[in-house]
Amino acid sequence: MEVRPSWRRPRCGRCGQPAAGYDRLAPRDWRHLTLGRLILWLRYAPRRVACTSCGVKSEAVPWAEPESRFTRDFEEMAAYLAQITDRSAVARLLQIDWRTVGTMISRVVSRRLDPDRLAGLRHIGIDEFGYRKRHRYLTVVVDHDRRRVVWVGEGKSGDTLRRFFAELGPIGTAALEVVTMDLAGGYQSVVRELAPQARIVFDRFHVQRLASQALDELRRTIVRELGGCDASRAIKRSRWALLKNPWDLTGNQRQKLSEIQVTNRPLYRGYLLKEALAKAMDYRQPKRAREALQDWLTWAARCRLRPFQRVARTIRQHFEGIMAYFEERYTNGLTEGINGKVRMITRRAFGFHSAHALIGMIYLCCGGITLHPPLPQPTSCP
Repeated sequence: MEVRPSWRRPRCGRCGQPAAGYDRLAPRDWRHLTLGRLILWLRYAPRRVACTSCGVKSEAVPWAEPESRFTRDFEEMAAYLAQITDRSAVARLLQIDWRTVGTMISRVVSRRLDPDRLAGLRHIGIDEFGYRKRHRYLTVVVDHDRRRVVWVGEGKSGDTLRRFFAELGPIGTAALEVVTMDLAGGYQSVVRELAPQARIVFDRFHVQRLASQALDELRRTIVRELGGCDASRAIKRSRWALLKNPWDLTGNQRQKLSEIQVTNRPLYRGYLLKEALAKAMDYRQPKRAREALQDWLTWAARCRLRPFQRVARTIRQHFEGIMAYFEERYTNGLTEGINGKVRMITRRAFGFHSAHALIGMIYLCCGGITLHPPLPQPTSCP
């Protein structure tokens, strides 16, 4: 199909400003959406323009990006399909090269990603995501208010987070109020240094997981010490009975807990410590939660169970950040949920070798970009 721009004066292909044109290049073809089984190509001979700021450049066309041989509608379709399926399926469906799909995704993300996504941040969540073996990580920053990813960087160190604050700027950093994260130490020091006014909130899930891990460690230690005696067989296959919520226990699991209460008091004491910490984290009033946590710390320090004594020391070290949860009521659940979606994207692609490619997919699927398949406009029948 022969086409031409609707504007009269040509425009620069780099900056988009009107410029003087003086000759034409050879005709070029742009791949457009298919008509059934027919592949549609748009053909036009672009002019060269003399832009006052960019120099001599090829003319911009309204249906495609500069240096692209696909129309914007075609790229939007490819990106829409990439949001819901793997890249290989997109390449087979659209009959294009696999690498071309990645190039289109990069162009759509650069075109549709909100350039002001870092503006107005008040409550953010920070977490790392391991995308490959040998400790290949990404740092993901999520906006709690808009519920989307606003920044992704390669690595999980404090230097990676410093790059985020550098892009955020001093004004945006000063506007932060709440930062949720896990108990990792690398992010804490950077946030306290660069955003001291922001309140750090530690996720309750990670706090309760410390007690669950301590209970499981205690169970394994007791099983090794008992060997193959009858008391050891009573503890066998009791892991989920100890770790599950009381209201989710089956009849056999309840019976297993009753046997442990009679045959192994230290393990049952660890189970009560785990449940007491979960109950303390359920309080709505900060004052009652503080009292319950302090009572739990006293009990855990005197319980003569080393795993729980280590948990008590960790909670004392991060006590104020844990208490901030009861006042701010923010958790890192949104960040963990987005990490689960990113994990699904990674498995769907059978892994990513390049962090840049994964970052583009994260922005496409979790960065607030809403795409719709190009559909024909409804027309009235005569």
